[in-house]
Amino acid sequence: MIRYEDLLRPTPEGLYCPPGDFHIDPVVPVARAVITHGHSDHARSGHGTVLATPQTLAIMTERYGEDFAGRQEAAAYGVPVTRDGVEVTLAPAGHVLGSAQAVIRWRGLTMVASGDYKRRRDPTCAPFEPVPCHVFVSEATFGLPVFVHPPAEGEVARLVQSLRQFPERAHLVGAYALGKAQRVIRLLREAGWDRPIHVHGALERLNRLYEREGVELGPLAPATGLPPNSLGGEVVIAPPSATQDRWSRRFADPVRAFASGWMLVRARARQRGVELPLVLSDHTDWPELTATFAELRPEEVWITHGREEGLLRWCELNGQAARALRLVGYDEEDEEAGPAGEGQATERP
Repeated sequence: MIRYEDLLRPTPEGLYCPPGDFHIDPVVPVARAVITHGHSDHARSGHGTVLATPQTLAIMTERYGEDFAGRQEAAAYGVPVTRDGVEVTLAPAGHVLGSAQAVIRWRGLTMVASGDYKRRRDPTCAPFEPVPCHVFVSEATFGLPVFVHPPAEGEVARLVQSLRQFPERAHLVGAYALGKAQRVIRLLREAGWDRPIHVHGALERLNRLYEREGVELGPLAPATGLPPNSLGGEVVIAPPSATQDRWSRRFADPVRAFASGWMLVRARARQRGVELPLVLSDHTDWPELTATFAELRPEEVWITHGREEGLLRWCELNGQAARALRLVGYDEEDEEAGPAGEGQATERP
């Protein structure tokens, strides 16, 4: 009888598939890796072979250089690839551009490693696709009942309202360089904001990549070389760390905003000096996590990187078999620090 651990098992390097001899999102260099998406806590350089969506490979190339792996293998959504008799298919995860769930099939057993995912609409990436499976491996970043995220459109409407209320002040929005920044820009466009949006230099390459992939961001301008007290009434988007940096002093009495699911926690907003917290997450909140489990009804749920205990309790109360993987090396929210262009604020006045 085949056990789940015969197909996927947690190891110090990350989830490992023994019959296929590959790791999923390994935290150290390995011979063969399947990468779910381009955030650097999941997509590291130095692997022998990397299998990922074309967009994720392009993101890794942009961040790490052409030689980030010994070999790159692109797999479009829904196209199976075989590894030593194990079938690997990538399905949309709805997290960021190119993000994927790794669907692993072997000897009649199907296991899905979802990576990071969300169920909300996102105009910058393909939506999450539920895949029937025996085991569903889920993140738990916002795995507590208190985390109920409001509609993204409403949060962006609050930003537009503030721009109208304070036309003399620049609005400096902290947003992670991959995924969040582009989503904020796109949602602003959908809200009718057609003026140029000014961006920190750390975002420029990824913005261009998104536009090459067909995500229209509208008119953008660099937030560099500006005199003091600039851009009153305008939007500036930068990595979160830059909003507290000397770089931000060039702007006119800036309204500091931060787009993150953690802005639901007021103490975090206060700690960061955020005047306009925007609860905008690229992860599932509690209702979406539990609804996903109820929709899929797998034989087991494996829970990792986040608040595992709350979801384990929900599973127990709802008759869903579950276990915590307790994998390490993955951030609870998309990181600020990392390779050049990821989130580091390197510009100066």
